[in-house]
Amino acid sequence: MSSSFEPSLSTSGMRPPLASADAPSMADSLPSINFGFEDLRNRMAQFTARFDAFIERGRKQVLEERNQFHINLAELQEDERMRQRDIEILNLKSQTHEQTLQKESAEAAEMHAAISSITLERDSRLTKRDRLKQQIAETQKAINQRLEAQKNHARNLDAQSRLNNPELEFWQDYLCLRIDGAGREDRLKFVYNHIVEKDWEAEAWFELGTASRDYEVFHTRPKVDRDALEREVELVNDDRDFGAFLKRMRKLFVDTMN
Repeated sequence: MSSSFEPSLSTSGMRPPLASADAPSMADSLPSINFGFEDLRNRMAQFTARFDAFIERGRKQVLEERNQFHINLAELQEDERMRQRDIEILNLKSQTHEQTLQKESAEAAEMHAAISSITLERDSRLTKRDRLKQQIAETQKAINQRLEAQKNHARNLDAQSRLNNPELEFWQDYLCLRIDGAGREDRLKFVYNHIVEKDWEAEAWFELGTASRDYEVFHTRPKVDRDALEREVELVNDDRDFGAFLKRMRKLFVDTMN
């Protein structure tokens, strides 16, 4: 700001002259000073305008930043909510997965237990099968041995029958005797008739056991004296004379029935 004020002027020069009626006023003698108020006012107005514009820009910027902050905050809150929801979903999935793992673990344990049980049962069955195979083999061996023994016995019986048939036919005719089966392989039934003179059709019989070397009489009809029967059996087991034994048994029945 320019001014016409000259600071080099002495204040003594401003002293008024002696007073007089016609003398000019002191104020008239003062120098004219230009302070530049218009220029200052303009500059102040420009500054005010620029300051108001700055304030307005700052206010707009603050509003925009505040709005943007609120938008960012809302987005962050939304992101936080979404992340929280994702966390809850993940926790739920984790719990479900944990339950699934526990269930699968339990099922796996049950399967292992079932497999162990089946394995034990299989081993037991294999052991039983091997034992049965061994028993079958032993039984088959015993059967083969018995078959062979029966074949040998049959051959011996066949050979003996060729020798005994004539003798048996003689005793059957001579003693009025017939030989029947007794329902078992190791027993024979000897049936006599023509024992009682008044009733030639009446029969008497006894069952003879042939399972062992010694003969044994199991049943008789009619019943005979037990001591006499035992004596006859002991005698035939000693002398092996079967024809004589059949003759004595007929006499025993005759004595009993007559």
